[in-house]
Amino acid sequence: MPLDEVDAPLDDQNVGRFVKMLSQFKANTQFIVITHNPRTTTEAGVAVYGVNMHEPGVSSLVSVRMKGQPVDEDAVETVSAS
Repeated sequence: MPLDEVDAPLDDQNVGRFVKMLSQFKANTQFIVITHNPRTTTEAGVAVYGVNMHEPGVSSLVSVRMKGQPVDEDAVETVSAS
């Protein structure tokens, strides 16, 4: 289930409630959370994916496993913009 910036308007107390809700459901549900909030990422995330552009037109996918086994390195690739 994709959730795009749903935590943006929340204050700290409600971000905590949101993180708790995600943690309760993530055992049975996979979420894709798009956020700029580091608290949501670090407290609720299992894996974090990001895109970097080190040079114009070339994007790299970066992944970090927050807990447990490392992220599959084969899933990390470089994509050239067309």
